Amino acid sequence: MKLVVEVVDAQNLMPKDGEGSSSPFAEVDFENQRSRTHTVHKNLNPVWNQKLFFNLDNPKSLHHHNIEVCVYNERKSFPGRNFLGKVRIHGSNIVHKGEEAYQEFPLEKKLFFSSIKGEIGLKIYISSESEPKSPPSCPPPLPVSDKTNVTTTDKIAVSDTEPVAAISNTSVTPETIVSNTSAAATTGKTHTSTTTFSAIGASSTPAAVADSTGGASPAKELKEEIKEPVEVKIQTTQHIYKHQVSQQPGISVERQPEGVPLTMHQINPQAHPNNREDYKLKDTSPRLGERWPHGGVRGGGGGWMGGDKLTSTYDLVEQMYYLYVRVVKAKDLSTNALSGSCDPYAEVKLGNYKGTTRHFEKKTNPEWNQVFAFSKDRIQSSALEVFVKDREMMGRDDYLGRVVFDMNEVPTRVPPDSTLAPQWYRLEERRGEGKVKGEIMLAVWMGTQADEAFPEAWHSDAASVHGEGVFNIRSKVYVSPKLWYLRVNVIEAQDVQPNDRSRQPGVFVKAQVGGQVLKTKICANRTINPLWNEDLVFVAAEPFEEQLVLTIEDHVHHSKDDVLGKISLPLHLFEKRLDHRPVDTRWFNLEKFGFGVLEGDMRKELKFSSRIHLRVCLEGGYHVLDESTMYISDQRPTARQLWKQPIGILEVGILSAQGLLPMKMKDGRGTTDAYCVAKYGQKWVRTRTIIDSFSPRWNEQYTWEVYDPCTVITLGVFDNCHLNSHEKPTAGGGGGATRDSRIGKVRIRLSTLEADRIYTHSYPLLVLHPSGVKKMGELQLAVRLTCLSLANIIYLYGHPLLPKMHYLHPFTVNQLDILRFQAMNIVAVRLGRAEPPLRKEVVEYMLDVDSHMWSMRRSKANFFRIMSLLSGMISISRWFGDVCHWKNPITSVLVHVLFLILICYPELILPTIFLYMCLIGIWNYRFRLRHPPHMDTKLSWAEAVNPDELDEEFDTFPTSKPQDIVRLRYDRLRSVAGRIQTVVGDMATQGERFQSLLSWRDPRATSLFIVFCLCAAVVLYMTPFRIVALIAGLYMLRHPRFRSKMPSVPNNFFKRLPARIDSML
Repeated sequence: MKLVVEVVDAQNLMPKDGEGSSSPFAEVDFENQRSRTHTVHKNLNPVWNQKLFFNLDNPKSLHHHNIEVCVYNERKSFPGRNFLGKVRIHGSNIVHKGEEAYQEFPLEKKLFFSSIKGEIGLKIYISSESEPKSPPSCPPPLPVSDKTNVTTTDKIAVSDTEPVAAISNTSVTPETIVSNTSAAATTGKTHTSTTTFSAIGASSTPAAVADSTGGASPAKELKEEIKEPVEVKIQTTQHIYKHQVSQQPGISVERQPEGVPLTMHQINPQAHPNNREDYKLKDTSPRLGERWPHGGVRGGGGGWMGGDKLTSTYDLVEQMYYLYVRVVKAKDLSTNALSGSCDPYAEVKLGNYKGTTRHFEKKTNPEWNQVFAFSKDRIQSSALEVFVKDREMMGRDDYLGRVVFDMNEVPTRVPPDSTLAPQWYRLEERRGEGKVKGEIMLAVWMGTQADEAFPEAWHSDAASVHGEGVFNIRSKVYVSPKLWYLRVNVIEAQDVQPNDRSRQPGVFVKAQVGGQVLKTKICANRTINPLWNEDLVFVAAEPFEEQLVLTIEDHVHHSKDDVLGKISLPLHLFEKRLDHRPVDTRWFNLEKFGFGVLEGDMRKELKFSSRIHLRVCLEGGYHVLDESTMYISDQRPTARQLWKQPIGILEVGILSAQGLLPMKMKDGRGTTDAYCVAKYGQKWVRTRTIIDSFSPRWNEQYTWEVYDPCTVITLGVFDNCHLNSHEKPTAGGGGGATRDSRIGKVRIRLSTLEADRIYTHSYPLLVLHPSGVKKMGELQLAVRLTCLSLANIIYLYGHPLLPKMHYLHPFTVNQLDILRFQAMNIVAVRLGRAEPPLRKEVVEYMLDVDSHMWSMRRSKANFFRIMSLLSGMISISRWFGDVCHWKNPITSVLVHVLFLILICYPELILPTIFLYMCLIGIWNYRFRLRHPPHMDTKLSWAEAVNPDELDEEFDTFPTSKPQDIVRLRYDRLRSVAGRIQTVVGDMATQGERFQSLLSWRDPRATSLFIVFCLCAAVVLYMTPFRIVALIAGLYMLRHPRFRSKMPSVPNNFFKRLPARIDSML
């Protein structure tokens, strides 16, 4: 591996040669390796364009190292050099080849009194190619002209390099390598696993779930190219239970989920009483990270029922115990006497549960490498039996042999112990009377959900799920695609010839990226050389699959537009910009669109072509918003080079749910197949689906890096409606008739959490239905925020929420809404391609895709939120009015005394105010919340909402209601808007009266006000300020005996001033 530092240029350097100039060169130091560029003589804005290469043994150790770039002036009078500035780049900001972008760094001082200025432009990346170092004395390259295509040499192989970048940044530890190595043998199969389970007389309801198959690659394959994005997601899933998965930077919208209607069945009406106490957060005391039961000495030959085992690494979940059986392979199996072949498969049986592997045709040495997991709570036998059978097309399958294990002799394993090595076992007869031909390789052990085999195991509790439904119940980790803003600046076009040569064209440009279509305005001047200079912004996701398609069209009339030219450009051709510096413009020749091409007159077409002038770049300095800024979970810019160091670690234990309502009917009874989804930053996690349980227990723990404490994690619970074998995942992730139903959602703001404290609470799952708010159950979580650097957290509170490009070149509100909508579409489509897919309805619900829709309930809630904010000011004004009217004489006297003290000592005014605020804050510390905030039905105005308003909120867009209902709602909206219109008009009237004081709209009033201002200026100039303040304060606090019930003179004068309301129609 090579670390490549491309020194591009520098600007505005400090002159050091005594002649107003410098002869600069750059020197790069990395891990005691030094290399320098050539010297550019007599130039304060040098251009080097030189690559320096350094040996890099382990790219994962880069975050421990820094790269130092120093700029020096080469002296000619006598040997030596002058320091011009330095830059230190942290290794965590280095990206892989293909992701690099030009970035300017301000030069820093070496000493406090040094005189340094200027910037240096660099490109830094990791390359796997072995390239020779550039000679230090090569001649300087020619400067790049404005019209040179500088982006053609930086093409990016998106499909190959991006997954590599995502994997190479994933943390790999010895435990991870063990996990990957143990599952390496499963990658050699090309057919799909069809393992099934069947319960034999099971008395208990299946409640567990099948998890992910073993498809992990060895750790040494992390550096190889991976062309399927799904493999990236599977790889990260293998160690989510033990290690943190590195996040990578990187939704047609419908109003209401359609498909199978929800049928809610209340089993016990008293289980979910409709009162506010049931909607509150509840404290819980789960047994987190408990030791294994029954004391004993580890080792010593004891079985799983009698040994004291180490605590699992799952310290935020309750331990769940499983019996694991890994069936690796068999050899020398006996063949059928009639057919002379063998179609073997293995059957694992424990009590009433049995599981079968896939079968191989005509193979006496099969390799299965499948893991089976049996929940300890369901174990009803003291013996484990593994059968090997020969599948027959007709009749009973032939018995080839078996192996029996005593449960008391099964060893126990808890990570970070190494994986248990499988062993060969001789097959024996059915009754155990002797051995038969053939051997089978097995590994049997007792472990917890922290075991590396847990994600790839097939669980006995999911016996009712078969076929394609098995793929929809696994737990997975997803990473959102890396999103970019694509800015297309359409400048001008030349030689645009209309189809009708007798008229001047009315030309506009239509740009399309995937399903996003934007148009420029029609050029005001009808000419063949139109000028627009408009920006069109799109959202693009890596790997770049779509192209930028530009067409120039002639607006003939309102129903006809003629296409005059077209061009398609791949997105990887464009430069990635990290700041606001302008990129180079380029001319592109358009493909002719017309009868000449269709008729084959290519000779004439090649002689002439219209062309278009563009400035296109991929914006890496913005954060692509795919969720509302009110509860955003990530604010990092797209370009990894601009990321800061994480300030903390968020750990969430998804324990269980309680009291869920039945979401669908199955075999004449209500049932729920629940799973949980958590989203923070670019990382999504999905728990396994617990089959047919109203109190599912997941006990899965996940970890996220935190880059900003003022962010929100969102967790949602859903009912899995894709368990039948005939229902296959759609490409869009849920585009079929059946949709996963919402059970509820929880949001937790990280800034409300105390550092290093474990919060264990049960959150109510509240959903708003057309019939009103309903509690669907409770979600039990364990949350811990670990602070890595308190200084960095304090530093962040003084900086803007979003990257600086959002403030230097902001988007309009309308643009942000459109771009957010497109980003959600892209995220939903990409996550819907995973296996199992994270479906569109799930992504929409987690990202609050319908938060911008009109709702009378939300409007009332927001109005009362404003009133609650103003209530404090209203209370203060009422208290001051009571003081002025001497409702409480003692309080009024004390206020007079305080006022006189402040008049005599005005320097105490500001300290008094801040001291008072400090005391209020200290006093309120006793009443602080001891738990994170949760969904508030009263604040949401969901308890007293009108049924018709709820029906309007759940209406589709556009409406699907009858005409009379629409007319009724329109009239109601008109009445509400009329009141708002009156309030806005009154506010405008008061403002216009202020303007009329000096506008001479009323000559007499303006004359009086000018005379008053002149007199006031003279009096205030001659009178000390303390006297004026004293007189004004005493006048305001005067006794009611000296007050008149009539309005004051200033009030009467102000209300007589004219406004512009009389000029409105």
